[in-house]
Amino acid sequence: MNGLSYSIAGEVFARFSDYRRGVVLAYDVRNGDSPAELMQLLRQEESRARERLKVETLTLEPRLASWREAFRLLGYKPGDFRPSIEALLRRVLRGQDLPSINALVDIGNIVSLRHLLPVGGHAIDVLTQDIALRPATGSEEFTPFGSQEVEHPVPGEFIFVEGNVVLTRRWIWRQANHTLTLPETTAIEFNLDALPPVTAADTEEAGKDLIKLIDRFCPGRMRFEILSRGNPRLLLGGGS
Repeated sequence: MNGLSYSIAGEVFARFSDYRRGVVLAYDVRNGDSPAELMQLLRQEESRARERLKVETLTLEPRLASWREAFRLLGYKPGDFRPSIEALLRRVLRGQDLPSINALVDIGNIVSLRHLLPVGGHAIDVLTQDIALRPATGSEEFTPFGSQEVEHPVPGEFIFVEGNVVLTRRWIWRQANHTLTLPETTAIEFNLDALPPVTAADTEEAGKDLIKLIDRFCPGRMRFEILSRGNPRLLLGGGS
């Protein structure tokens, strides 16, 4: 992992100049099943979401409306390709309890619900190449979560990749089998995606919240950076 980089291509900021991606890097973490205390936090955030939001008016929530508009601008019909935060909230608002996957995944869902932000986690202890958010050429390979069938992204589509392997299609839509967070994962990076009206301060608050939860339930060495138009690249490895 040492020497590998994480970058966001200029083409992303050319279309969305105020876009930010908070990145929490956690090393030497101890993942596993979620304890009862963590599950209680997840259920509390589900209940809180049901109290403050309704599925009938969900698309009017500013933090979700901005993603739907971004998807439309990129040619992704938001009714066909729902931004991950919208898909998560729709599930919760229909009364479904989110299943416990493992502690790190559950922590990501808690922060996503609490801050109404797309939060995606990727195991980085399996990486051998640089990772990047960039437009697709169309030659990249994507194996969706739960499938063995290889797909190719549409040229120009925003994809999160390791080399030529797609980790997430359509920016924040669907994750691949590769870099899934497993019970044995020991290093992870979380993406906290923000479009206006979410501010840099909001993104930082969510990142600090995520770090506190990881430190409480899966302690390790962590650092936090915000990738933006003025800071589009960071180095992986190490920790602080």
